[in-house]
Amino acid sequence: MNHSNKKIAVVGTGVIGASWAACFLANGFDVAATDPAPGAQARLHELVDTYWPMLERMGLAEGASKARLSFHEDLAAAVEGAMLVQESGPERVDIKRETMAQISAAAPADALIATSSSGIPVSQIQDAAQHPERVLIGHPFNPPHLIPLVEVVGGSLTSPDAIQKAMDFYLSIGKKPIHIRREVKGHVANRLQAALWREAFHLVEEGVASVSDIDTAIAHGPGLRWALLGPFLNLHLSGGAGGISHLLDHLGPPMEEWWADLGQVKLNPELNKQLIDGVDQELKATDQGSMVAQRDDLLLTLLKLKASADKLP
Repeated sequence: MNHSNKKIAVVGTGVIGASWAACFLANGFDVAATDPAPGAQARLHELVDTYWPMLERMGLAEGASKARLSFHEDLAAAVEGAMLVQESGPERVDIKRETMAQISAAAPADALIATSSSGIPVSQIQDAAQHPERVLIGHPFNPPHLIPLVEVVGGSLTSPDAIQKAMDFYLSIGKKPIHIRREVKGHVANRLQAALWREAFHLVEEGVASVSDIDTAIAHGPGLRWALLGPFLNLHLSGGAGGISHLLDHLGPPMEEWWADLGQVKLNPELNKQLIDGVDQELKATDQGSMVAQRDDLLLTLLKLKASADKLP
């Protein structure tokens, strides 16, 4: 990948695409965006304007400017000369295949083509491209302009070189990329979230705990540690001097009993009402806008602290 080339194309400028565009702009790139939806250009600039104060607080790269954002009605014009194309269009295989064909026909032969898809395996769309070996998943954790995680997944035709270039690029703009070695539904982070949500929904359905108590259990318990270290390192530290080896020996059997007792749950109108009513009850004395603003402010502080913590992986 030519790192002297400072042009990135963003194809699809909804919430995710606009957040990517803001992220790339803040890192000092020229961003050429395109989206066929009516009013897309105005919405893109509005979203970037909304994100920019937070990005300024995080710290802009030298030369970073919103003025380096351009919008193109024509997809070919947007991707021409780009080092990276970040596609964030609708989650439909037919649309993504058509988009990949259009991108690969106009982008430079050495440009990476990354899709933000959270649910469509790249193997189902990459063969529509002229150079399928350079097509891969670059799935952000929402919102991309704030959250560092990017999940990089190759398909059956993706080259190892493209994977390495993607990993290197995302790392170079301050992201925390991980390489997912097999295509699985939901990648990794969303699967881990889904596992927690399944048990949380089950506990509500069974009347074990209220919605607000479950939120408290995570936000004021393990969530505090999970924000700093992942599940395996937290297990290791819980094992004391013996580390994860000691923990697996002594807490492994009880953990297997808990796994066997975890619930299976299916969404249904009654459970949905319990969840909705529970959230309404939890928020009854809270202004949601103020809560979100405070959450984002604390998130920014946490991200800065984590970035300066050289002993945390």
